[in-house]
Amino acid sequence: MRKIVIALGGNALGHDPTEQRQQVKHAAKAIVDMVKAGDQLIIAHGNGPQVGMINKAFEESHLIERSNPEMPFPECGAMSQGYIGYHLQNAIRRELNNQHIDKQVATVITQVVVDKNDPAFQHPTKPIGNFVDLETAKIFEKEKGYQMIEDANRGYRRVVPSPKPVDIVELNVIKTLIENNHLVITVGGGGIPVIQDGQGFSGIPAVIDKDFASARLADLLDCDVLMILTAVDHVKIHFGTPNEKDLKQLTLDEIDQYILENQFSKGSMLPKVEACKSFVKGHAQRKAIIASLEKAKDALEERSGTVIIGG
Repeated sequence: MRKIVIALGGNALGHDPTEQRQQVKHAAKAIVDMVKAGDQLIIAHGNGPQVGMINKAFEESHLIERSNPEMPFPECGAMSQGYIGYHLQNAIRRELNNQHIDKQVATVITQVVVDKNDPAFQHPTKPIGNFVDLETAKIFEKEKGYQMIEDANRGYRRVVPSPKPVDIVELNVIKTLIENNHLVITVGGGGIPVIQDGQGFSGIPAVIDKDFASARLADLLDCDVLMILTAVDHVKIHFGTPNEKDLKQLTLDEIDQYILENQFSKGSMLPKVEACKSFVKGHAQRKAIIASLEKAKDALEERSGTVIIGG
């Protein structure tokens, strides 16, 4: 039995509750098909559209009526984990029941530890929240201490750091659920970023890339496979040009060379490839796969997707 972390993209789960309830049905079908094949799955997911919706709702409410509370960004991340997990676990449970598979599924609200000295804290890059005009941006900088940047010529937005994941607070809980043969949904949206605070942890306004968090989870669980599911069937080079080429396999040396050539988009494929590299490096027995949700099962059997070789 292979132990596999499956990382679903947040955009694949829809942009509002109605759309998400429909979209998770497709994810659930793909996940249960892999369960039927005998693999042990751990499910991670993104949360970009969902946490943005939650953050925007609270931000606009506070701007309209100051007596309405502001919601710190870590709490918005926690809400998105619960909201996505609720839909996803119910869809998976329904599909398991439809196929007469006796298996439980649960969402773990997951905190991911980051290093407070991570260089990312000196260079915030991840835009969050609403677009505002320059005057409002200056007020936010002065009153709230936000760092604001102009984004896509549409106005100004807050930026937060994107540190690398170090550890997972609830790791032993996750292990216990896996050992009891339960399906676990965890590190949603990359996890709630926290730093050590005495005997506990404190949330910080940051965004952990869900692909790096999924790779760290897979590493800590010593999984056999990390599978990152996205909108395309393969990793490509020369994307969008007449020379576009699907890659069915990638070595670590090839990844390094293609990164030097800027073959992978920073906001899209680059973190996926880098996360896969971090998981397989130094582990010849491990395998990472980047594939589409629709062909996830085929990708596990290497009939689709891009395989990243370890060693």
